[in-house]
Amino acid sequence: MDLLEYQGKELFARHGLRVSSGKAVTTVDGAVEAAGEVGYPVVVKAQVLIGGRGKAGGVKLAADESEVRTHAQNILGMDIHGHTVRTLWIEHASDIATEYYASVLLDRSAKKPLVMFSVEGGVDIEQVAEESPEKLIRHHVDPLEGLSHEEAAGIATEGGADADVVEGVADALVALYEVWLQEDATLAEINPLIVTPEREVKALDAKVSLDGNALYRHPENQSLADSENEDPLERRAKEEGVQYVKLDGDIGILGNGAGLVMSTLDVVAQAGGSPANFLDAGGGSDAEKIKQAVELILANDAVKAVLFNIFGGITRGDEVARGLIAAFDDIGAGGKSIPFVVRLDGTNDVEGRRLLQEAALPNVHAAETMNEAAEMVVALAAGDSVGAQA
Repeated sequence: MDLLEYQGKELFARHGLRVSSGKAVTTVDGAVEAAGEVGYPVVVKAQVLIGGRGKAGGVKLAADESEVRTHAQNILGMDIHGHTVRTLWIEHASDIATEYYASVLLDRSAKKPLVMFSVEGGVDIEQVAEESPEKLIRHHVDPLEGLSHEEAAGIATEGGADADVVEGVADALVALYEVWLQEDATLAEINPLIVTPEREVKALDAKVSLDGNALYRHPENQSLADSENEDPLERRAKEEGVQYVKLDGDIGILGNGAGLVMSTLDVVAQAGGSPANFLDAGGGSDAEKIKQAVELILANDAVKAVLFNIFGGITRGDEVARGLIAAFDDIGAGGKSIPFVVRLDGTNDVEGRRLLQEAALPNVHAAETMNEAAEMVVALAAGDSVGAQA
């Protein structure tokens, strides 16, 4: 679950990280009132779950009430890369002497927490890694020991932080690690971590992603989800208990098991296609759940073809077939003229293929292997003809 900037800063403050005073608002009048409370000059910041706000005109400095009102009117309702601005963060403007970068995440290959620090803050960290890799410090932390202040000071020193703020940077890194660990975050990032002319170290921005599977341990965080800006299909999938992530392509994907779905995405991409979604129907999916999955996939107007890749263990091939047949009967999937490629293997796969053959669903094609299915669905999405139908 990704947090908006102000929500991330609330978590930071909870763990002792210094942040500027500010207030989240949803109206122009609220922005003016908040600016008076935090004190001029202020920064009016769009709150959306995507970067590039400043370049899009979503971050503005205001010296007085008139400027706050103008900026708030212009930014509220603005579309920033597909995200509509509904909330503003009104923050007291900070004087900046230096900008650093800091983050904590899990390095899955090393199976350890990874702390990253750079004196090249304020720009994309990917750019720093590519152009000045020596300025990006990567330090693995022993998860049983945690990040000590001495260890954090070593990271700051190695990274080239100014000597007089090494202790302040170390405090920030320790607090950031605490946020990552205690809030069950998958990412806790500050860019930039600023040093003021008074040599105070503060988080000027916040990017925090929480592990949704751990939210039951943090009831106080469950209300932080930005449901208004969440993709409606992903929100619908969540309500129905389906693991669905919308992507940018035109080939709908359904599989059973996250690993199989990820492999399917890769194989489709290797065949020259572009997946429109990740959809894991899960183990033991029955006909009703398969029908719900078809509805979700077809609700995306970009989809030109659909691939079912099922390897039956707990999931039965005959239940998958019945779900697809029900979808064609109940929601008119066949009437959309969108081709389906179905690869069934494993438990009750013979029965499943028999049911599909007898149903003679329009524009449904059978494939024996994953590679064959991928090549077939890519061809169909491109408007090419393929072999016999199921």
